[in-house]
Amino acid sequence: MKKYMTIEEYYKTKCPKKGNKKLFISLMMMCLSLIIFSLYTILNWYDDNSKIKQINTEIDKNIKLKTNQSHEELVNSPIDSNSNYYYYATFPFLNVDFSYLLSKNSDTVGFLQVKNTNIHYPVVKTVDNNYYLEHSFDKSENKAGWIYMDYRSNIDSLVDNTVIYGHSRLDGTMFGTLKYALTPDWQADKDNYVIYLSTLKENMIFQIFAIYTTTRENYYLTPNFFTAEKKQAWLNTIKERNIAPVNTEVDVNDKILTLSTCQNTHGGRIVIHSKLIKRQQN
Repeated sequence: MKKYMTIEEYYKTKCPKKGNKKLFISLMMMCLSLIIFSLYTILNWYDDNSKIKQINTEIDKNIKLKTNQSHEELVNSPIDSNSNYYYYATFPFLNVDFSYLLSKNSDTVGFLQVKNTNIHYPVVKTVDNNYYLEHSFDKSENKAGWIYMDYRSNIDSLVDNTVIYGHSRLDGTMFGTLKYALTPDWQADKDNYVIYLSTLKENMIFQIFAIYTTTRENYYLTPNFFTAEKKQAWLNTIKERNIAPVNTEVDVNDKILTLSTCQNTHGGRIVIHSKLIKRQQN
């Protein structure tokens, strides 16, 4: 004869034990919390990106950019007339009307542009290297941050190595497209090896001499060297790191501009070094 289970027997057989039930509920709560946190993070990421794009749109609408070549001054020009220095020295300056930018942020010190990337931004500078990691151009809190100059730099009288930082954003904003410089296609275009930096007092053109990736370190961020020997040793190391098909002459008399951004979440860095070749007083 078939034996039927009582309700108590069925519950003991089919339902988890009390201890297992608590563990199951705890795991479910953890999973739910993780899902909520992930959604919150994603929504914040999109919100930060949206705000940055709005700021960029307003900047592009309100600033005036033009190119010109008047009253130019060549910097540390080489003796060799066949040097590629003279090719890049023919490029026109980027001239910027800073009135709108200064009205929005008095920390504005310049405007940066890198060819065949999305890097086309005003540059800010403050008393440390932390504030603009999480604040946008309008000084509102934003994980996208902004493009900023190392606080140890002097925009009016360039230090040995002026460094500009920016987050590598997945949507291509800030320094998110600096990674293009690592690709063979970008490197194969000779015209890409210039960087435009305009300030309130002058317009400048820099010629790229090194592109590479490295781990997180302070060495390539050194602002001043104090002796020619130390600067030459630094330049030798930087040129040895270069992965781009360029052999640009650079010496201790050159003023260096360095762009730095994250390559990954493990501390990797993408770095571009360039030297000043031409300037123009505003």
